[in-house]
Amino acid sequence: MSQQKKTRTKSTERLSTRFRQIRMEIAAEAARIIATEGQRNYHAAKKKAAERVGVSERLALPSNIEVKEALSCYQALYGGSAHHDNLERLRTIAIRAMLLLAEFKPRLVGPVLDGTADEHSRVALHVFCDSPDFLVLYFLEKGAAFQQEQRQIRWHDGKHRTLPIILFELDETTIELGVFDLVNLRQAPPSPIDGKPQQRANLPEVESLLGSPDQDRFSMGT
Repeated sequence: MSQQKKTRTKSTERLSTRFRQIRMEIAAEAARIIATEGQRNYHAAKKKAAERVGVSERLALPSNIEVKEALSCYQALYGGSAHHDNLERLRTIAIRAMLLLAEFKPRLVGPVLDGTADEHSRVALHVFCDSPDFLVLYFLEKGAAFQQEQRQIRWHDGKHRTLPIILFELDETTIELGVFDLVNLRQAPPSPIDGKPQQRANLPEVESLLGSPDQDRFSMGT
C-alpha cells in the first residue's frame, strides 16, 4: 500500500473513531436528560444532548437503541436502591391498575416494564375493547376522574394510526391507557425504540417481576 493510501486510511479511521465517540457522548447525555429531567421523547432528548455536547444535530444522532442502552447504564451506575425501589413501586401500582381494569385485558408496556422507568414515568398500559366508548363509560359509571387524549403511532405497514389515550391517577401516579381494538391483542404495535413489536406483559408476568432485583429488565415475549 502506498504512503498516500496509508495516510488516507489512518485519517478515515481517526474520523470514524471520533464520530463514534460523539455518538456515545450524545447518547450518554440524552440518557442523563431522560433520567433526570422527565423528558420522555427520545428524539427531543437527543437534540438537546447534541446542543449540550456542542455538535450539530445534522450529524448522525445515536439511535434510540443506543440511548436506551446508555439509559440502562446510567441507572445501573447512579440509580442504586432508589431506582429499584421506585421501579417496584410503579410495578405495584401497575398491578393495582391491571386488577381494576381486568375486563379490558390490560398489558403493561414501556419503561415500567423494561426497567428504565424513573420518578417522572407514567405507568403505561394497553387495554382492549370493541370501542373506546366502553372504557369511557366504565370511568363514568365508577365516578372516576379521567382525561382523554389522542396520539399518532406508526403501524407495521408504515402508516400512522390515531390511538385513543385515557389518563387517570392512582396513588399519585399517572396511569396512561392506550386503547386498542380486541384484534390487536394478537399483534403488539411497533416499539418507538426499535420498530419491533412492542413488549407487553400480562398480570402474572408483571407479578413475577416484583421482588427480584435480577428481573429489572423484562425479557419475556409480548
